[in-house]
Amino acid sequence: MMSLPVPVITIGLLLASNLFMTFAWYGHLKFKAAPLYLVILVSWGIAFFEYLLQVPANRIGHGHFSAAELKTIQEVITLTVFAAFSVLYLKEPLHWNHLLGFGFIAIGAFFIFHKWA
Repeated sequence: MMSLPVPVITIGLLLASNLFMTFAWYGHLKFKAAPLYLVILVSWGIAFFEYLLQVPANRIGHGHFSAAELKTIQEVITLTVFAAFSVLYLKEPLHWNHLLGFGFIAIGAFFIFHKWA
């Protein structure tokens, strides 16, 4: 059986964990009538599954990636997932300033990953 490369496993797990976390943090915004205690309990339940993916992603990825690189991957994935979630689930548009800000974060990621001589 052929195993997947560490970057594929790490990024795949981080992507899946971010889907859970985005719903845990922002999914309740469509249910403003729900009691806050219930929203918190449901969010914690969803976040549990995020941790089941996030912790192994960092454990598997560390060594191939530095901790700073893992955090950068996480943040880029977080913004990508959030942007799609915001538009598709919350029906909130992204404006030029959001995209520009995300672009600056992507430029920051370039500086983290570029191999400097």
